[in-house]
Amino acid sequence: MEWFWYFGIYSFLGFCLEVLFARATHQSKRDRKCFFLLPLCPVYGLGALWILALPAPVLQSNLLLFFGSALAATGAEYLMSLFYERLTGVHFWDYRHLPFQLHGRVCLLFSVFWGMLGVGAVRVLHPLVAQFTALIPSFLWPLAACLLLLDGALTLVLLRRTHSTDILCWYRRVSRLPLRDS
Repeated sequence: MEWFWYFGIYSFLGFCLEVLFARATHQSKRDRKCFFLLPLCPVYGLGALWILALPAPVLQSNLLLFFGSALAATGAEYLMSLFYERLTGVHFWDYRHLPFQLHGRVCLLFSVFWGMLGVGAVRVLHPLVAQFTALIPSFLWPLAACLLLLDGALTLVLLRRTHSTDILCWYRRVSRLPLRDS
């Protein structure tokens, strides 16, 4: 159960980080979620799980943790990109404009960022996340799992049908609807 919560928490924190990054770098696409309803970026959740699953000797050395995190999270990023591209026909990111990239799915610069994030997450953030997840009542797990699975399935269907991540920004269209006078 704790690994499920880790995935969800790190996916949410990844979403927050993506939004901050988009705003700080003045990106035109500021919406960075990968689910229809939930504000989650699963590449961060998967990357965090792979980092946390690294062998103990790697987790104990900052240098090994940096390189292990970079490799684990870059692998997760590559596989998530491939998954979305093959299953739904969408691209959430494209690094083809950056040097030392592989098929636009991963690049050296962001692998370095993954390494730094991994060290920070394991050394600073994860002890707090582990304490927090220990406080979550066990009866919430099935509800949260169903919500995640339903939203994930809906998201995949919509992405596959539209081949566009714009469908995930449904709230923009709702906010532009005219209000009726009663």
